[in-house]
Amino acid sequence: MITLTPKTLSPFSFLCNPIPKHQNQNSKYTIVTQYSDSNSKPTFNSNCESEFQTERGLKFDIGETFFRHESATGRDLGVLAAALYKRSKGKLRVLDALCGCGIRSLRYLIEAEADFVLANDANDDNRKVITENLSQVESSSGDDPRWAVTLSDANRIMTECYLKRDFFDLIDIDSFGSDSSFLRSAINALKLDGLLYVTSTDGFSSGGRRPQQTLAAYGAYVRPMPYSNELGLRMLIGGAVRVASVLGYRVTPLFSYYSYHGPIFRVMLRVNRGKLPDNRNYGFISYCHNCGSSQEYSWAELGRMSCPCSDSKVQGCVSSLKLALIHVVVSKSLVVSGPLWTGPLHDTLYITEMLHLAEEWGWAGSGSGTDLDKLLNQMVAESDPRLPFGYTKLDEVASRAKVNSPPLRAVMSTLEKVFPHNSLWQSILLGLANGPKIGHMSVVHVQQLGVWGAWGACWSILGAAGYECMVDNWSSRSCWEGYAVSRSHIESNAIKTNCSMAGCIRIAKQLQQCSSAE
Repeated sequence: MITLTPKTLSPFSFLCNPIPKHQNQNSKYTIVTQYSDSNSKPTFNSNCESEFQTERGLKFDIGETFFRHESATGRDLGVLAAALYKRSKGKLRVLDALCGCGIRSLRYLIEAEADFVLANDANDDNRKVITENLSQVESSSGDDPRWAVTLSDANRIMTECYLKRDFFDLIDIDSFGSDSSFLRSAINALKLDGLLYVTSTDGFSSGGRRPQQTLAAYGAYVRPMPYSNELGLRMLIGGAVRVASVLGYRVTPLFSYYSYHGPIFRVMLRVNRGKLPDNRNYGFISYCHNCGSSQEYSWAELGRMSCPCSDSKVQGCVSSLKLALIHVVVSKSLVVSGPLWTGPLHDTLYITEMLHLAEEWGWAGSGSGTDLDKLLNQMVAESDPRLPFGYTKLDEVASRAKVNSPPLRAVMSTLEKVFPHNSLWQSILLGLANGPKIGHMSVVHVQQLGVWGAWGACWSILGAAGYECMVDNWSSRSCWEGYAVSRSHIESNAIKTNCSMAGCIRIAKQLQQCSSAE
């Protein structure tokens, strides 16, 4: 006989925890703003002194709460997004589900000018520090409250808000580990077109060391890959996509932020009605340890996964035994993770608006060189739609090319100028000898060729061969752009590019030869 308890059936702990008797069940929130007498005050460790911190000019007490100064950038991003929402919608109600000492709630009130903030924390010992920090703002504006404090389980407070139809414009969940049980109740308590700021701190899972854990938390089986920290963001978004789809909603990432301390994975999502069409941007990612290439696969392509390096070997194979051995080697070198979010991590226009607001507030721009300024500019570059998932570590490129690690700027500059090897380009260059002559020079009229290339590189190559180049239609200059490339905010010595690993290896060798020649 098997005995099941309610706690076993549900991930929501509040379902088996009765409402404490001392709470006023008739009030909308259990507001903790003052103490009626000395007997009602919680006991604190008298040996622990208060520790005050300052962030963006705001002074606050952290008490005995868990606080990281390094997480200030994540709070900056949340405030910028909240302020943009307030400007576009004219109203902003925020639920800080795991508020800690209350600094995020305080910043939403003062910097984002939130109309109302509900600061919740499950630890009753934090009530004093939270209320004292928020007391820097008037608790009400006329008849409308500006803020309230609740001390309850996060899932419980969000579900209560949903049942009361008390919805919020922004819900911030700064959770620990890979706890995804908040997603369902948070989406339910959010207004349509609202913002959901979610968190993960499980670096072991994103590194592929706990695939069963990621499968349980986010519905994704994650394997070890070189760009594991980006996988952490993608599995977090993918988990939200999965939960939202069940509820009849779709989510769109506005920005995705990774920080090595912790580590911290934070994603701002916009939630709207409707499902993700045809599972778009929600699929599988493969990585080949043999050649270093990565590919994206849809659900329909499951069972037909292979690597280009294996295809080239199979084409020249005549022996069935050798063919079988090739497939065995490839099957061991190819690893697959998913299902994950495979689409863009940032919204270009939204990040640009955040950057402009940060410049307006003096947090970025004007040659400030601040970490936030660099981060937002890198996010804008990363949001190029031509860039695929993942990033390429230059140390891995150097190891495969058997050369010293090339300078990052030199690699990026070369990628922007080099056009991909293409049979059509080869045909064009070979056919130039038949072009019309002007004196001793040949004339090449370049029209919309519909191929990728770098105009500067093409000009140099043809000029060295004795040709005069003229462009008939400058409106097609996009055809002459090189590879898309940007730095990665996730990994300092890595790039995001649509150039293959084989192309990066070739460029690394060329840079090494040029360096040796000098």
